[in-house]
Amino acid sequence: MRYVRCASPLHAARAAAGGLWCCALAFAALTAEHPVVLGALALGVMVAAVLAGVGRPVMKLACWLLPWALVVAVINVLVVRQGLTVIARLGEVPPFGQVDLTLEGLVFGLMFGLRLLTVALVFAVFSSAVDPDDLLRGLRRMSLRSALAATLATRLVPVLAAGARRIHEARRCRADGGGTGAGARVAVLRAVASNALDRALDVAATLEVRGYATAHPHRGQTRSVAFSAISAKRNGTGLTPGWGRTRRGGRPWSRHDLAFTASAVTVAALATPARLQDVAHFGAYPQLAADPVGQALALAAVLLLAALAPFANRRGIVP
Repeated sequence: MRYVRCASPLHAARAAAGGLWCCALAFAALTAEHPVVLGALALGVMVAAVLAGVGRPVMKLACWLLPWALVVAVINVLVVRQGLTVIARLGEVPPFGQVDLTLEGLVFGLMFGLRLLTVALVFAVFSSAVDPDDLLRGLRRMSLRSALAATLATRLVPVLAAGARRIHEARRCRADGGGTGAGARVAVLRAVASNALDRALDVAATLEVRGYATAHPHRGQTRSVAFSAISAKRNGTGLTPGWGRTRRGGRPWSRHDLAFTASAVTVAALATPARLQDVAHFGAYPQLAADPVGQALALAAVLLLAALAPFANRRGIVP
């Protein structure tokens, strides 16, 4: 999954607001107990992905994860011995002993798989629709060099891939062949990661002395900053002039920023008391027990409305 710029309210919102909105949806999915609420959240995430213009990559990930969610359900029903409603008896299976498949174990496994799928889809939307550069830009006041290093380390992927190939070939030229198995692969990964961070720190230091670290660069630094931005773009880093330069106080909050922040707060405010007060409760063991479906439908409808409301305002959206 990678960030793709689209004309959508989620892309128009600042990364902090979009990231907070995604985290609130993931929190709601982790705290939801009733399958109706959890299914509604999964549907809402897919609808949000379509409205954000990233429906195709998110749907591809959903198709890839769906079999794994079913595998989780199968493993749970085979391993867990809880539950009173036996649906199949497999007899004595060494070394597990008597294996009885229960309806409660199957339902709990399906719920766990659906929760895993929903959380994965939320963060797929996060990766596709929340600008990583803008997200790291928010860290510049705490540590500009760390934010620059993280950005450059993730942007220099082709360079890192070439470095990994060179290290792998050098390892194979050793007398012992460089070893085999997971240990050899971890050694290559460690070397590539340390090389990436060292290279990114060097580039970040260069950009810092050229004006990216100052809130108001001097006039003499303007040409240097522009030249370094052109060089960074040629090298594939994708940095733009003024990465570390903003007006005092930052850019004002737009209506999309406020909408997604309010949506995130509302979703979290609905999910927390629902969990603490057992609203729309669902229990799998020892027997299936659930609150009335109407209660779960009401909670699901309110959560969907709060989560998708920011997408209603599409005025002024430009790609």
